[in-house]
Amino acid sequence: MNQSRSVAAQPLELWGGIEYTCNRVGDSYLDQMDISGHAERVSDIERIAELGIKALRYGLLWERHEIDPGWRWSDERMGALLQQKIRPIVSLVHHGSGPRHTSLLDEGFSQKLAAYAGEVAARYPWVDAYTPVNEPHTTARFSGLYALWYPHHQSRRSYLRALLVQTKATVLSMQAIRRVRPDAQLIQTDDLGRIWGTDALSSTCDLLDERRWLPFDLLCGRVTRQHPLFSYMVKAGLFEEEILWFAANPCPPNTVGVNYYLTSDRYLDDRTHLYPQDRLSAEGPFVDVEAVRVRPEGIAGFGSMVTEAWQRYGIPVAVTEVHLGGDVREQIRWAAEAWTEISAARLSGVDCRAMTMWALLGSFFWNSLVTCENGHYEAGAFDVTGGQPTSTALAEFIRQLASGSVPQHPALATQGWWRCDDRIHFPHVEGTDLAA
Repeated sequence: MNQSRSVAAQPLELWGGIEYTCNRVGDSYLDQMDISGHAERVSDIERIAELGIKALRYGLLWERHEIDPGWRWSDERMGALLQQKIRPIVSLVHHGSGPRHTSLLDEGFSQKLAAYAGEVAARYPWVDAYTPVNEPHTTARFSGLYALWYPHHQSRRSYLRALLVQTKATVLSMQAIRRVRPDAQLIQTDDLGRIWGTDALSSTCDLLDERRWLPFDLLCGRVTRQHPLFSYMVKAGLFEEEILWFAANPCPPNTVGVNYYLTSDRYLDDRTHLYPQDRLSAEGPFVDVEAVRVRPEGIAGFGSMVTEAWQRYGIPVAVTEVHLGGDVREQIRWAAEAWTEISAARLSGVDCRAMTMWALLGSFFWNSLVTCENGHYEAGAFDVTGGQPTSTALAEFIRQLASGSVPQHPALATQGWWRCDDRIHFPHVEGTDLAA
């Protein structure tokens, strides 16, 4: 049997996820599980099981455990997952910087998280899948380069150090976990959106497009002195030995987790006078806008993302976050497009194992990148604004996907807004595009 038939013969698994970001802004923590009410509702897990989802990305977050160091809360949730026969993919830090006694720039962060990881594994030795640190690249950028999250730095050195600290924490955490559960799997996630831009920024686009792979390259032991970003890191102030540590201590993921949103693909433009000032980038004298709003060719799409990841690493891939804010019909169109493109990629031989419906209970404040409690809420498969989860039309659509049925819904008779001409907000860009 050839590769494409072998991959396609196995059903595409449907995973789920609860939005459990716990990020720090100044002295305040924004905990999505508290805000959504899930922290007080173990019954949510039974509702999620009714969707037909067999694996769930779930947070046993270090920050929460430090505040309430007992295991009662975690025991209840893990017991409920076990009872419902849902496989947990456990996260320990999700866009966080750890408890107050540490940060992403603390040299001891990695060892401290690894100690907690070992405790979790010893408490739940039946758990076989972990994401110790979610999206280390995105978190490092938001915390060390864009100054949005704690410790609110705005320097290339802080960004890269935060990235290395989180990635080292992943390696050490998996070592601690595997001392308890030798076959534990690392399902590593990050946003892998493409970078495009104008001719004048071609070298910058190339660098940033390469940089999105850096945490995976580090984990796979690929970052040597010959790596295209090695000198970039050294020039930013990192020491050679701390970079080369990863080549000496490889910890390749068992699954490359692709997180992908309509805002993931970016477009860089040096003609700053053509855009609002709030689009200026923290990375240089150019603007950074959503490619979907400016690029005539549109977004790269899920198929392109999983194909790139599979071709680069030859490691099984999963789409680990599929979510869209706004009207539920658009959410259904986005999920259907993901399913269709992933299925087509599998037919061509891409070993993509799963697709994850993210933010099943919805998410709060992401329109401000979770920098303030602004009241904004995006529902998911359930709407929690009434205090208890209420199923949306997306929930029934997920049940179809989970059952292996061909997804159907009246909304699919119309294209998503990201495929329509009126999505373009900056038409002056047409004809200036460079593929990265």
